[in-house]
Amino acid sequence: MTRRSCAIYATGIVCAHLLIVGIALVLAQVFQTMIQSRLKKEITLTEKSQVFEAWKNPPPPVYMEYYFFNVTNPEVFLAGGKASVQQIGPYTYREYRPRENVTFLENGTKVYALNPKTFVFVPEKSAGNPEVDLVRTVNIPLVAVMNELNSYSFLLRSVVSFYLSGLGVDLFMTRTVHEILWGFKDPLLTKIHSLKPEVDEYFGLMWKKNGTHEGEFVFHTGEQNYLDYGKIDTWNGLRKMSWWSSNQSNMINGTDGAVFHPLINKNELLYIFAADLCRSIHLGYVKDVEVKGIQAYRFAPPADVLMSPDNNPTNAGFCVPAGECLGTGVLKVSVCREGAPIVVSFPHFYQADEAYINAVDGLNPQKEYHETYLDLQPHRSFLPGNHKQAQTDPLLAPRPQTATIDDDSAAQMRTMILLVTLVSNFPLLIVGMGIILLLVLVVLFCRNRQKKVRSIASLCTSEIIPSC
Repeated sequence: MTRRSCAIYATGIVCAHLLIVGIALVLAQVFQTMIQSRLKKEITLTEKSQVFEAWKNPPPPVYMEYYFFNVTNPEVFLAGGKASVQQIGPYTYREYRPRENVTFLENGTKVYALNPKTFVFVPEKSAGNPEVDLVRTVNIPLVAVMNELNSYSFLLRSVVSFYLSGLGVDLFMTRTVHEILWGFKDPLLTKIHSLKPEVDEYFGLMWKKNGTHEGEFVFHTGEQNYLDYGKIDTWNGLRKMSWWSSNQSNMINGTDGAVFHPLINKNELLYIFAADLCRSIHLGYVKDVEVKGIQAYRFAPPADVLMSPDNNPTNAGFCVPAGECLGTGVLKVSVCREGAPIVVSFPHFYQADEAYINAVDGLNPQKEYHETYLDLQPHRSFLPGNHKQAQTDPLLAPRPQTATIDDDSAAQMRTMILLVTLVSNFPLLIVGMGIILLLVLVVLFCRNRQKKVRSIASLCTSEIIPSC
C-alpha cells in the first residue's frame, strides 16, 4: 500500500469518527446540558458563589434622573382653563444600593437582607442646580388635607378653606427642586403638627428616603430550585399585602428587579415586586438587543399592566375602594402612601388613556423615551442595561432610572459569553471538522484516481501495453 493510499484511508477513518461523534453529541445535547447544569449550580446566592458579591454590591452604576413639569399658567387653570406644563431637568443622582445585614436562613435556601439606598447629586449629568432652580407645581400637602376633609360636612370644609386662604396657602407652590425632592418645612403641615404631633411637618417626594431602605426582604437563594433564584419570599414579614381589594392584586410575586433566574426564554413573563408602586408587575419579551457587544433580551411591561379593569378585569383588584377605578395608564397608590392623594403612571402618561394626555398641554408620550424596560443576558440573566421610569401625579415628576453596564464589566461578560458559546457549540465544531476532512478525503481520492488514469494513459502511449 502506497503512502498516498494510507493517507486517504487515515483521513477517511478520522472523518467518519468525527462525524459520528459530532452528530451524536449534537443530538444528545451533552455540552448544552452540561452548561445549563453548571449555570443552575453557579447562579445561587451562597457566600462562595460567583454571583453573590455582584448581588450584594451591584457593580453597574445606577442613576436616578428627575424631571419636573413646571406649571406655566396657574391663573388660567384656577379660572377653569387647561393647565400648561414645561418639562425641566434632568437632575441626576447616583444611586448606591448595597445590601446590608445579609443573613442566610434555612440551610442556605433563603437569605435576609436590607437594601438601603443613598443618592448623590451628579452635576455633570444634570441640567441645572437643584438648590437654585425653581419649580411651580401642585401643592400636594394642601391637596392631601382637602382630600382628608372630603368625608366631613360642607360647612367644615368651607371653614377650613377660608382659614387656609388666610394663611396664604394656594393650590400651587413654588419651591426649589431640592426642596420638592428631599423635603421642606411646610407651613400648613406645621399648623397641623401643632395640633396633631404625629403628622410630619415636612414634605418631599424623597423625604426620609435618602439612606433608608424599602423594607426587610427575605429572598430565595435558588439552592433548591434555580427558577426561584432571587425571588422574594417575604417583605416586611409578609407573603402578601392587604392594601388592595383582591387576593391576586395583593400577591408579592417575582424578584426585586435586581436579579432573575438563569436560562431565561422569550416566552416567559418576568415578575417584579416594586415597593414604590406597592404592587407586583410583569414584563414580557419585546426584542433582541445588543448592549456594549453583549446580546440580550429586552423585556418591558405590556400595556395590560396598567390597563383599566374594563379592558383587563384582573386589574379590578387595584381599585380601592372596590369599584372606584381609574382609567388605563394610572395607578392610585394612596393606600400605601399614608393617605396622600397620589397616582403613578409612566412618564407623560405613556400607554395611558388619551383623556389624561389631552387634559394638560405640554405632554408628549413617546415609546423610545418613556418606556420602562430591562435588557437581560439570557444565560446568566445579567442586566447589561435597564431603564425604569415612573411619574408621580399630581406632582407630575417623571423619574427615569437608568443603569448601564460599565466597560470593564462588559468586557468580562463578553469573554464569558464567548467561552460559553464555544463550549456549547463544540459538537458543531467537531461535525464541521469532520465535513472538512470529508472534503479533503474526496479531493485526495479524486487526485489519486486521476493519477492512476494518467499512468495508464502514459503506458498506452509508450506502447508498453500492446493491447492498448
